Amino acid sequence: MDSTLIQHEVIDELAREAGVYAQVSAITESAMRGQLDFNQSLTRRVALLKGLKESTMANVAKRLNLTEGAQRLISNLKSFGYKTAIISGGFNYFGRYLQEKLGIDYVRTNDLEIENGVLTGREKGEIINAQRKAQLLQEIAAQENISLQQTIAVGDGANDLPMLAAAGLGIAFHAKPLVAQSAKHKISTLGLDSI
Repeated sequence: MDSTLIQHEVIDELAREAGVYAQVSAITESAMRGQLDFNQSLTRRVALLKGLKESTMANVAKRLNLTEGAQRLISNLKSFGYKTAIISGGFNYFGRYLQEKLGIDYVRTNDLEIENGVLTGREKGEIINAQRKAQLLQEIAAQENISLQQTIAVGDGANDLPMLAAAGLGIAFHAKPLVAQSAKHKISTLGLDSI
């Protein structure tokens, strides 16, 4: 499961708080359409957040709206014994927030560097890009002792394509045109619970 759990890009919300929404939004859209390398686009967007207070992330998290059907989907999957994961190019703070709220089993996301309560404008650790998402799906499947054919991946952007291709069932959910054209399965008009 990628950032499809929430209705808006978290980085856009952080950018609004930092007063750099237009710049970040343009970079995000280019990356989601596959026009920019994800690592470079993430680094450029995060750099624009330099100086933002860490407390802003808590305020943004409280305003997050779940995608229609997200809570029902996760609840149903868990009742059937499925393990769930957020594998996202988004940020750890928000992945952990959703993990706690929804009972997600795994969170694999990017991490923002914070010093003295302020974002430094840098990420720390490895970047979760398209290839890493597919690798993480494989790693989680191995940890759960299941084959990739038993996995389901859901995503909406170009950086989800390798993960969607690796999964037994890859679903483009309300996806960008490139992803909708490339994925074997897509949902364009219903909520996440339609999965």
